[in-house]
Amino acid sequence: MTTIDDALAHDRALTDIDWRVFPEGTVHDMFAAPSGGLARVRLGDADAPRVVLVSGVAGSKEDFVLLFPLFAAAGYRVESYDLAGHYGSADAGPHHLDPPREHYDYRLFLDDFIAILEDGAAPAHVLGYSFAGLLAELAMVERPDLFASLTLMAAPPATGQVFRGVKHIGPISDMPPHRAAGLILWGIRYNLNRTPPLRIAFVRERMAVTRRPVIDDVVALMMSMPDIADDVAGIGIPKLIAVGEQDLWPTEQHAEYAHRIGARMAVYPTGHAPCETAPHQLVRDMVALFGDA
Repeated sequence: MTTIDDALAHDRALTDIDWRVFPEGTVHDMFAAPSGGLARVRLGDADAPRVVLVSGVAGSKEDFVLLFPLFAAAGYRVESYDLAGHYGSADAGPHHLDPPREHYDYRLFLDDFIAILEDGAAPAHVLGYSFAGLLAELAMVERPDLFASLTLMAAPPATGQVFRGVKHIGPISDMPPHRAAGLILWGIRYNLNRTPPLRIAFVRERMAVTRRPVIDDVVALMMSMPDIADDVAGIGIPKLIAVGEQDLWPTEQHAEYAHRIGARMAVYPTGHAPCETAPHQLVRDMVALFGDA
């Protein structure tokens, strides 16, 4: 997957961009989800096969800006949305539920996720990024009829307390969720990954809007992921694990998890965000996966 081809060459030529700007023709709206209004973007023929991209903790739909024109050009209807409590969906949350709840929990995110998938042609090709990969697995086990394929991009290849497998910090990751969330946000804020200037400027803008309680709650959820790998393996749709060589979790762990759930695997010469740094390779491999659906 890392040989030089047109996709790799295109990815090597990428430059920093204004990450707030989606391609011309992108439709922006607020989707009325169970937890409140979710900021959503869509591009492509409304009758084309759907590709739904979901970002993870502290992320947003803008993480997929580079993927949107590629999927649309390939003949797909590509969509994404901000999770409750995040960026454009900052006001959505447990206080909107009936009855109201105190925390952002798995049920809240799953009900929103399923509502998004139901709001259009189904089944859809779904990509879950990092924490959203866990959500995608849970949603697929609950509603397999909504999934044509599943791509887990840089998703934790683990269950239970998933941070235990993270490189370097795994042995010291058993700490209160609020403290762990603080360390994650500190690393983002001080740009430990050396993100380009326009990208980190957008990330800091997004962090100023995203609610801190949702970050704490999501980190807590990532410390208590149910073991549903056998259920995921039993659902007969094409699956792909897409990761960078320098991902947070070692490639060997991703490979073991891919074997366990019956997924093919793509490894790119990048880090935790192939959607930002290897979009052409990622779309190439996902479209190939779709062909087996």
